[in-house]
Amino acid sequence: MGFKCGIVGLPNVGKSTLFNALTRTATAQAANYPFCTIEPNTGEVAVPDPRLDAIAAIARPQQIVPTRINFVDIAGLVRGASKGEGLGNQFLANIREVDAIIHVLRAFDGTDVTHVEGRIDPVADAETVNTELMLADLASLERRVTPLRKRAATGDKEAKAEVALMDAALAELGEGRPARLARVDPADAAAFRALSLMTAKPILYVANVDEASAATGNAHSARIAEMAKAEGAGFVMISAAIEAEIAVLPDAEQKEFLASLGLAEPGLDRLIRAGYDLLGLITYFTAGPKEVRAWTIVRGTRAPQAAAVIHTDFERGFIRAQTIAYEDFIRYGGETGARDAGKARDEGKDYVVADGDLMHFKFNV
Repeated sequence: MGFKCGIVGLPNVGKSTLFNALTRTATAQAANYPFCTIEPNTGEVAVPDPRLDAIAAIARPQQIVPTRINFVDIAGLVRGASKGEGLGNQFLANIREVDAIIHVLRAFDGTDVTHVEGRIDPVADAETVNTELMLADLASLERRVTPLRKRAATGDKEAKAEVALMDAALAELGEGRPARLARVDPADAAAFRALSLMTAKPILYVANVDEASAATGNAHSARIAEMAKAEGAGFVMISAAIEAEIAVLPDAEQKEFLASLGLAEPGLDRLIRAGYDLLGLITYFTAGPKEVRAWTIVRGTRAPQAAAVIHTDFERGFIRAQTIAYEDFIRYGGETGARDAGKARDEGKDYVVADGDLMHFKFNV
């Protein structure tokens, strides 16, 4: 599953530095001038999950395979992007292709890194980007809705349904609010996503703080957290500069370095998990002598569709899924102990997979 989180923001807020740290590569140029990222860079990273190691300690597999998520570093946006200013058209095209938005905001002072608008105000920066996205969505909808209204007037049911969804989005955008705030029936959620509105995508605000504020935050990050809460958006505080340093350290030295800064774990771990959660994803596991592996599914997925993530034949010939909750697998020392304790269940086609389930699929094709 190619779930993508797009890293966006104004130029020089730390997007590429963060991306480089995420992927432990230097494929995204982190230079101190606008538009240093011209083509979107994509990196696939492992989702940190301590449950994998706990399962592997019991199953003793030959290898451990984590689940993964994609991050896309997108060129910086400036005021007027919705009208093509800067790299606006390219930015908007790239962001339409991602599933969720990670909006990096500058939350550090200092003159060594220039600000494209000559001031440090992360909330104003967020408003600049969000306004450009809303203007672009508004223009897109207004252009598309006119011919649809004509079709709807002839009694076309599909056109009527689509117009209703567009009107719900237009009502929010017209009031200066993102389309994600529109009230949409859950049954219409997929159709609403199909409108491909940028402001309908889930969003996570990342406060990029200086090294001294990495553990405690500062006035800038506090404002960003307050804004995120008011919008019902996600929030993570991180120091891209620190993460870039940590990314090149051997694993053994990372903990010592983090401890010296008062940090329990890399901010990247929190960011990756937050991006994973932002997409409404959960993990189930398979465990055997060859490998312990994590698999990504959307929350609410039923057992046959979860099996299809491994192989489509598993869904086509699905019979049942032997399922053990993660807590029971650990508590009873693995599959045999859980089965002896009556904690191994046979689940059918209607079973909704829970986060952390260990599953063994029975199928016949």
